[in-house]
Amino acid sequence: MPYFRTAVLLAVMTALFMGVGWLIGGGQGMAVAFFLALGMNLFALWNSDRMVLSLYRAREVDEQSAPEFVGIVRQLAARAGLPMPRTYIVENPQPNAFATGRSPSKAAVCATTGLLQLLDRREIAGVMAHELSHVQHRDTLIMTVTATLAGAIGMLANFAFFFGRSRDNPLGALGTIVVMIVAPLAATLVQLGISRSREYEADRRGAEICGQPLWLASALGKLGMASGRIPNPQAEAHPATAPLFIVNPLHMKAVDNLFATHPSLENRIARLEAMAQGMGGAPADLDPAPQAATGPWSRPATATRPGGRGSVPDSGPAPSGRRGPWG
Repeated sequence: MPYFRTAVLLAVMTALFMGVGWLIGGGQGMAVAFFLALGMNLFALWNSDRMVLSLYRAREVDEQSAPEFVGIVRQLAARAGLPMPRTYIVENPQPNAFATGRSPSKAAVCATTGLLQLLDRREIAGVMAHELSHVQHRDTLIMTVTATLAGAIGMLANFAFFFGRSRDNPLGALGTIVVMIVAPLAATLVQLGISRSREYEADRRGAEICGQPLWLASALGKLGMASGRIPNPQAEAHPATAPLFIVNPLHMKAVDNLFATHPSLENRIARLEAMAQGMGGAPADLDPAPQAATGPWSRPATATRPGGRGSVPDSGPAPSGRRGPWG
């Protein structure tokens, strides 16, 4: 059903795009707008991962710099049958995470320091399994396609103001004005509908990958409460990136309405709890955390910098009251 709904919404957006082009610009105007939008979005498709990671100043980590975090991702990727994605951490107090990349072989997953501090090991596994589900289902590619069509519709609507040919338009000048207002709004609604649909499916598949839906349900509950209190300045400055995150990073109510970037957390948690009740058997647990690690982004005491320039001193144990996958 999620795939069918996504296909229907993409078909609706495509039909809307074609209809708007015919109404306000004729065949020539439609073709020009389409190829301009397609060119811009193809560039974004091939460079979207670097653009987003650079925007949030994410730094890449590995087994030496973040052994626990990378270890969790590696185990989950193996369970999902995916190649190991690149792993990144963003210095941001808001607990959140996202995935990017046009294909599983080019994927990257990213978590904020706030998420790694707030959640325990199993909850982090639930979150990263959700992000790997996006990678497996190529949701970043789907969202790029919808952005292409939405952008093309918006460009056609703008062309209508300057190049609309009212004599060829069966709706006339008034119809052109209506299309200029309604078409971009309709495209945005369809785009958000696809985003919400993919979140539900990523929750379901992520729960299957980690083996326990309640891990992700518990994580979503904590993320929802914390993200509403802690601002994310980069996301506020670039709201178009909001659908990438596991929970809405913007300070607005993420309710299940037409303009929400994400489904309501209450609905998502309820679905995961129902899924947990229907799953039989105990899930295979994650491997024990590496003993030398002090945190998912900290270097162990014996870590060596690339190039062999000496060891990095241990940063010391985490405070006794601190939550995280190391304790």
